[in-house]
Amino acid sequence: MNTPDAARLTIFAGTERVGRVAKAYAARLARQIQADDPAARLLVFDDETGRQVDLDFRDGAPGEGASGAEAAAPEARGRGRPKLGVVAREVTLLPRHWDWLNAQPGGASVALRKLVETARRANAENDRRREAREAAYRFLSAMAGDLPGFEEASRALFAGDGRRFAEIAAAWPQDVAAYARWLAFRDAEP
Repeated sequence: MNTPDAARLTIFAGTERVGRVAKAYAARLARQIQADDPAARLLVFDDETGRQVDLDFRDGAPGEGASGAEAAAPEARGRGRPKLGVVAREVTLLPRHWDWLNAQPGGASVALRKLVETARRANAENDRRREAREAAYRFLSAMAGDLPGFEEASRALFAGDGRRFAEIAAAWPQDVAAYARWLAFRDAEP
């Protein structure tokens, strides 16, 4: 996943893609576009998740990121080893599961971490494809939900049928279709 500084956002004015910038510069670009065309209906999307991002387009408004009050708030300390990034949460298992975990070298926590890491490695490609499809669907819901073929395109998207998805999306505005294909299949830059 991208770091916050490296995260990129894509800006649409209606159905036209007008920019793709680092998150730190998105508000500035959006204000510039809005100044050039006050009637522009701007929507901003996170390239990693496909989620719509709210930016403050007003002049003098702070850019993307935490406000001064949020940035100054002390970090909450919880159980676990916070300096190492370890977070304590509740896990509910059957007694036989706890018995097995506790019998493992290092105890339940070590065994669970090893199991999770093994599963993450084994499923990395499937997880990446699922996350890409979900990102594309979030974008499509906002930008193409009322376009012809949206439901059929959604079915093709989740079936992983890029060819069928592209056929349906060909009837949509070019930038919307290209960005959706890129989010879903990461085949070429939009």
